[in-house]
Amino acid sequence: MYLEFEDFLFNSQSRGLSPKTIKSYRNTTALFLKYLDNEMNIKDINDIKPIHVKKYFKSKSDSGCTNVYLNSINKVLRAFFRYCKEEEYIIINPMEKVKFSREEKKVIEVFNDNEVSKMLLVYDFSNYLNARNKTIVSIQLDTGIRASETINIMNNHIQEDRLFIRGKGNKERYVPISLELRKVIKRYNKHKSIYFKGKEIPNNYFLSRTGRPLTVEALERIYKKAGTIAQVRNQIRCSPHTARHYYSVKMLENNDIYTVSKLLGHSKINITQTYLSSLTNEKIIEKGICTSPLSSLNK
Repeated sequence: MYLEFEDFLFNSQSRGLSPKTIKSYRNTTALFLKYLDNEMNIKDINDIKPIHVKKYFKSKSDSGCTNVYLNSINKVLRAFFRYCKEEEYIIINPMEKVKFSREEKKVIEVFNDNEVSKMLLVYDFSNYLNARNKTIVSIQLDTGIRASETINIMNNHIQEDRLFIRGKGNKERYVPISLELRKVIKRYNKHKSIYFKGKEIPNNYFLSRTGRPLTVEALERIYKKAGTIAQVRNQIRCSPHTARHYYSVKMLENNDIYTVSKLLGHSKINITQTYLSSLTNEKIIEKGICTSPLSSLNK
């Protein structure tokens, strides 16, 4: 099965999939194939039956894996076997008889407005690093872009009223730059030009103290520090992704789901719908009153 596996990974790379996706494909598929080899002595891909896949999922479930995690494995294995069938390595795709696990619908916990206000005050414009961190937090809270998208912003991506984003799968989109965010960006630009004056640096918009592109882990540390100082509630994970959640919920309070989905760079609208669970009843009632048909007639 190693030939099919390596071929699948090579095809994924040639399609231009992100390093993160390819890593997920590699690790998830490798663990599955190792399980088949060690536990069931299956070494030929044509010997894999739906029951073998289901037993693997049962073993993962018994070890404490959530249904959300099981479904992420399911998606990878579907991609692997679909490719194998297309390339005629197999005749029957065993995943066609393996269903997704039912996931519990949970309310997404996000920052409240008070926590966001305090987090924005953690970093100031006293030096380059503080200005950089403040701009990163501000951009993510005000545009909802992903951590990976943030670290991949280039200098020429920043325009007067919009920000060019290259998202998942190299999909391109623009997000608006508000007046408040524009002020933050201008102050950061000034600090950055002074700090790196005369130095040769890459085209990345956000750089480390030594002039290197940032990593997602660096952004995680920025939020962890901000959350601790701002005393964000313990049940809230202070991270770039939670900032994206906050943006999504705030935007859904005043915009239609299709607009928000486009701004977030979601490929499907059902992904955006998960954020609707975080809208409180009070916000829904308030929005309903303001946009009621009879009220609009009297304006």
